[in-house]
Amino acid sequence: VQLAESGGGLVLPGGSLRLSCAASGDLSRTNAMAWFRQSRGKSRELVSGISNGGSTYYADSVKGRFTISRDNAKKTVYLEMNSLTPEDTATYFCTAGHTLASRVRAGNIADDDMDYWGKGILVTVSA
Repeated sequence: VQLAESGGGLVLPGGSLRLSCAASGDLSRTNAMAWFRQSRGKSRELVSGISNGGSTYYADSVKGRFTISRDNAKKTVYLEMNSLTPEDTATYFCTAGHTLASRVRAGNIADDDMDYWGKGILVTVSA
């Protein structure tokens, strides 16, 4: 399985970006996808997750601003990011793994739960 992120870049505060994560290969052993992010000097954090059944999770810091969705036919997951602030500046990683839908809803997704990781894509929010 390979994951390829796209859609990052530089955006003004208050702006929007849509990240895409295209998966290739056999995803049959996975049932959840998630976005993590890591900014300079900080530990990696879970931003949002979605199960195959559509259960979703959002970190408090992005709730109401970010929306995760998936197109199973295209094997693609999206992260729509609105009202971006400089605190959203980070490298965003797309991941895929296998975990309970209840854990996805609770945001109880550890790095070790996700078997596949993209290379990451940089999002910079700055004036």
